Amino acid sequence: MRDTGLPPDPDTQNAALKPRLPWRKSVRVRLLAIALLPMLVVMPLFIGVVVANWSSRFDKLLIAKVNGELTIAHQFLARLRERSSERLEALGASAALARIVARTPAALPDFLQQERRRLGFDFLYFITPEGHVIMSPPPAGQINYARWPVVQDALKGTGTTGIDIFTGSDLAAISPALADQARIRLVPTKAALPTTRTEETRGMVVHSAIPAKAAKGTLVAGTLLNRNLAFIDTINDLVYPSASLTEGSRGTATLFLEDVRISTNVRLFENVRALGTRVSVAVRSSVLGGGKVWLDRAFVVNDWYISAYEPITDSFGKRVGMLYVGFLDSPFRAAKTRTLLMIGFGFLVLIALSIPIFLRMARNIFRPLEKMVSTISRAEQGDLGARSGAARSDDEIGRVSEHLDLMLAQVEERDREQRNWAQELNLKVEERTRELREANQRLEATTKQLVVSEKLAAVGEITAGIAHEINNPIAVIQGNLDVIREALGQQSDPLKTEFSLIYEQVHSINILVNKLLQFARPEEYAGVIDQHVPDEVINDSIPLVQHLLNKVDISLEMDLQATHAVAMNRTELQQVLINLMVNAIHAMPEGGRLTLRTANRDQGGSEGVEIEVTDTGSGMTPEIVATIFDPFFTTKRSEGTGLGLSISRQLVTRSHGTIRVTSTPGSGTTFHVWVPRADPSAG
Repeated sequence: MRDTGLPPDPDTQNAALKPRLPWRKSVRVRLLAIALLPMLVVMPLFIGVVVANWSSRFDKLLIAKVNGELTIAHQFLARLRERSSERLEALGASAALARIVARTPAALPDFLQQERRRLGFDFLYFITPEGHVIMSPPPAGQINYARWPVVQDALKGTGTTGIDIFTGSDLAAISPALADQARIRLVPTKAALPTTRTEETRGMVVHSAIPAKAAKGTLVAGTLLNRNLAFIDTINDLVYPSASLTEGSRGTATLFLEDVRISTNVRLFENVRALGTRVSVAVRSSVLGGGKVWLDRAFVVNDWYISAYEPITDSFGKRVGMLYVGFLDSPFRAAKTRTLLMIGFGFLVLIALSIPIFLRMARNIFRPLEKMVSTISRAEQGDLGARSGAARSDDEIGRVSEHLDLMLAQVEERDREQRNWAQELNLKVEERTRELREANQRLEATTKQLVVSEKLAAVGEITAGIAHEINNPIAVIQGNLDVIREALGQQSDPLKTEFSLIYEQVHSINILVNKLLQFARPEEYAGVIDQHVPDEVINDSIPLVQHLLNKVDISLEMDLQATHAVAMNRTELQQVLINLMVNAIHAMPEGGRLTLRTANRDQGGSEGVEIEVTDTGSGMTPEIVATIFDPFFTTKRSEGTGLGLSISRQLVTRSHGTIRVTSTPGSGTTFHVWVPRADPSAG
């Protein structure tokens, strides 16, 4: 309903009194019917349950697959131990061994060396009934062979094969080459248990021992599994033959000595096997600590794998290592994701095909609702003239639309009245605020002028009194000095130098007193302004502050480029410069750098010279810079009077110059003094 400015329609106002509508015309019923369509409720739930069940079965299938692969690897390792025992038993029962032991014992080392190479053992030795050991390769040291359970069983008449861990010294005693083969540098591995070790020197050995009854002795043999890549690659080929995994995945197998990879086809880089890397803390705790078989995802070196680990027990019954097989998880995850995406895409296609049907059913409901929502949004943004204008209909939406337009018309009228009142109030507030601001500015300016005037008046009064009190004693001293010289006559000639020094000092005091009077009453002391180059004044002033520079480690740098003569009294300019240099020195109690610069510079269309005095002290805050030229303001506490900069500004201003300061806390301060150039024609 558009705003016509007319009174509300009585029919519209009484719309709320109409009887309740039948349920088939209720917006709520129709919206619930659309929202609960089977396509949007039942089907998503069904698909969700199916996908969740399929995903769980998919993960279990991967675990079952890797468990079967671990079984194959376990059987291969068991078969390796059986073959080692079988080969050794065949050698122990051979007539050749019995014949050599019985007839030519001296040829036994060469025979053992030949048989060790033929049978693929890393070491092979024969223990005589008397306990003598004949070994291939020739031993490099002593080894206590009797401490191994497999050897003890063989000496008692029972042949066995087991996994044993040989220390680095054990391997070195057998053969230094075996010790070198077993030595593996540990590589820092993500998620592994922290350790201070840098290398693994122990070796995992397939250890076999059988009684050689025909030769009346005991045969012992071993195969070192450290760096035994042929062994681990054979396991990998058996477990993961060609095309056994999905595209992009790869199978891996590893033999661990405790948690260190001693033989693996896992890659650290493209062509570098991950020897020396370590298993994660979680796997180590479960398999080595708890003796359990791990069947789950695990982080292997640098990626996630579907992994299977089982503990390896030595001949002492202690868990000393792990056997691992696994395959790269990401390709299977990607395939699973693709399947889920296809299911989701199919569901979305089905929904997209169903949307036109749903829109056709809900068209008569959504259109008026959208108009009302748009009208409310425009009203929220300030357009109170917005109206829904929905066509009358005998349902809840039509009645709500009419009430909405009526309410917006009332709100617009009240807003118009309030805006008029607010505009009048704002105008009055702005006028009063402007008047108060102007009055406050005038009051602040007047207050500052009064404070400065009072301070300067007090300084002038004090200065005039001091000058008067000093002039009287000086006049008496000078008069009596003249009387003494006249009384002595020619006898005063030997003291001529001393009298001259006294006269000079008295004259200096007179000049100082005149300066004080000039500060107190400048209008009475408009002396003759001489012309001079500021660089000369600076050079003459340096000796006066040299003693202060020598007290601390302050370096002096000068960059004097000015060539113009200035129209300012030389003594006054020197007084200003000395004051600025002394302040700069006091600002650097721990040492620093004092820089003096001069340059010809125009200001406000007038030629002149700018003098810069820069220190590397602690600097000043903006609050201090704003009051630095006020009389009696000082940052030196009991060491200063607070008049130096105030007097300096007065002297510079009297010569139609300017003085300003720039400072940054922690970086130092620079004072800029600009003095106009003297009239060349006046010289």
